[in-house]
Amino acid sequence: MPSNTHNQSRVLIVDDNALTCEVIRRNLELTGYHIFSANNVETAVQVLNRQEIDLVITDYKMPKHSGLELIKYIRNHQKNICIIMLTGYGSINSAVTAMKEGADEYITKPFTDRELLDVVKNTLEKQKEKKINPDVIYTDAWDKFGIIGESLNMCEVYSRIEKACKNDATVLISGENGTGKELVARAIHYHHQKRSINPFIPVNCPGIPVSLFESELFGHAKGSFTGAVQDRKGFFQAAEKGCLFLDEISELPLELQAKFLRVIQEKEIFRVGESQLKKIDVRIIVATNKNLEALVDKGLFRQDLFFRLNLINIDIPPLRKRKNDILLLAKHFAIKYAEELGKNEPAFTDKAIAVLKEYSWPGNVRELENLIHRTMIMNEKDYIDSVDFPGAMKSNLSFGQGLTLSLEDMSKKYVKDVVQQTGGNKAKALEILKIDRKTLLKKLK
Repeated sequence: MPSNTHNQSRVLIVDDNALTCEVIRRNLELTGYHIFSANNVETAVQVLNRQEIDLVITDYKMPKHSGLELIKYIRNHQKNICIIMLTGYGSINSAVTAMKEGADEYITKPFTDRELLDVVKNTLEKQKEKKINPDVIYTDAWDKFGIIGESLNMCEVYSRIEKACKNDATVLISGENGTGKELVARAIHYHHQKRSINPFIPVNCPGIPVSLFESELFGHAKGSFTGAVQDRKGFFQAAEKGCLFLDEISELPLELQAKFLRVIQEKEIFRVGESQLKKIDVRIIVATNKNLEALVDKGLFRQDLFFRLNLINIDIPPLRKRKNDILLLAKHFAIKYAEELGKNEPAFTDKAIAVLKEYSWPGNVRELENLIHRTMIMNEKDYIDSVDFPGAMKSNLSFGQGLTLSLEDMSKKYVKDVVQQTGGNKAKALEILKIDRKTLLKKLK
């Protein structure tokens, strides 16, 4: 009896090996999936034309037509179907090619029952996220906004960017360091119908000395203070008819917050040393990595200014909460730096992918980009493996897994790792593990 009878996703298994088909079928049917199978691409196409299929699991190498050809057919005719590619151990290049052609995920043989169920579940959940609200799905987010990410919480970010592009309301972007707050601000500005052709002026608030803050923001008249040898426009005037982006707005001195609020409300400024008002027409976007409401409670940030800034709030999720985007970003940076360094685009091994997905990324996207850049510089191979990453990342992974896996599961994982490290040579694996062949085969099964 299926353990999850509510799961009615329809899965098509395509493999010329009848035993592989049967093993996958048995595992997925026990979990509640509705299964179809085909032993070649021609039969698979017939099934796809007759049935509504949610997921296709296809082998890479098959007689006459390959799994790659099936992927191309599906992407040309039924783009909403998920695809998982089966590849032999060591066939990383085949998997990378499949992903480029449109496969959503791949799994290497031999695989455990748990690995199969996990990859099927995760792939279908990712597809389900995209179907929850088709109005906020941005598969072309890179082309449109210059932002990479397909996870559901990033789709919410894109939806709010769309709303912000249609008006001049102030925008508060919140998120940890390295999440891409300025990238979101630029996306809002450069997709505004009227302001996009005018300046985008970014200002890093912590980088301005407190004594110069007012002059930098509003400008000053000649002779207004020592060193003011000529009239100078401030950031507000420099951003006229465009956008002023104030990063880390929490660092704005408390004594200036009232003046800043007045500028937002009245759309006019006083330059330092002048009594004449100057009208301005500027879109204001601010960002913070701190909780402004908590600062308001502590009396460190004006409540009225917070309300005025928070008309549209965009909260960018940290990288650890958008794991489905990690590999997308890593591949993007690999392509970017391969071109810059004159190298071929590298593939990512399974172990590298595991470390990337399990690492906590305290520095977020910026840390990931730096890691890939550094690895591309130091690495002479045509692939990126976990051994290329800093030891702290790998110990982070091992420690986390050690707290979540049972002793039996940890033992199984170690056996599998040894077999993979020996290239599938069971004799060598037996020598390392100090167990008999029967025990090895039992654990692998």
